[in-house]
Amino acid sequence: MNDSPVRAAATPADDAIVNVVAVASGKGGVGKTWLSISLAQALTKLGERVLLFDGDLGLANIDVQLGIQPGMDLGTALERHLPLSRAVISYPNGGFDLIAGRSGSGTLASMPINRLQGLSSGLRALSGSYGRVVVDLGAGIERPVRYLAGRAGYCLVVTTDEPTALTDAYALIKMLTLDAGEQSKELPIGVVVNMAASREIGQRTYETLSKACDRFLKRRPPLLGVIRRDPKVRDAISTQTPLLTRYPNSPAAQDIETLAKKVLDATAGATPGAAAGAARQAKRSP
Repeated sequence: MNDSPVRAAATPADDAIVNVVAVASGKGGVGKTWLSISLAQALTKLGERVLLFDGDLGLANIDVQLGIQPGMDLGTALERHLPLSRAVISYPNGGFDLIAGRSGSGTLASMPINRLQGLSSGLRALSGSYGRVVVDLGAGIERPVRYLAGRAGYCLVVTTDEPTALTDAYALIKMLTLDAGEQSKELPIGVVVNMAASREIGQRTYETLSKACDRFLKRRPPLLGVIRRDPKVRDAISTQTPLLTRYPNSPAAQDIETLAKKVLDATAGATPGAAAGAARQAKRSP
């Protein structure tokens, strides 16, 4: 495990991509990928033009959860030195675009900093065509995860009430804070508590994490959402259908839509490309 701050010669690729929302977690099994998919769809329903980017460079599985077989994935585009736009596919069932990753690729998972910078530059070029770009990162605190999270305009850290999930969420926030400090900047971070038994329990879970961050890191990342435990989520995943499509009125779907609104509020300073802005305005017009 590489738990030292990410250090590399600064380049324009290291600047934040303001309309990118990274979704990260300290450990696997907290529902991060499902949440990324659902958030992308909820943002689309709010009028945003959205790209969902599978940034889990070693264990990508968005395509599996959605039941699609992309003709080209991220790994192929990088191997052939093609622009990321060549790997974009439309997902009409969710209303958003998608770049699928490649599962089981040790090469991508151990990508050196210079290649990560190239990937960041490609993502920056592509982001101008969208209102928001949701990046589903791998779990953990390895260098590729932290590098890509650090390039985002905003980072959501997903946790549950399990002690190991909270411990690892704190570790991730700590490392992201240290990495940002190395570059004399601050990464905006928000917390999402997933699979909570109730909103009240989710709030208490957040307070446990927040107090640790305040005590040891002198920061309190805000709570952006509590997603209640909902059996409809498992059913939607098993049928490879987005929750907001299959069960739009379910408790978890309602919570995701609330989260999407808070994400837009938290990233209100993001400046998407002209094409994305025009598309969003046209979609919102009566």
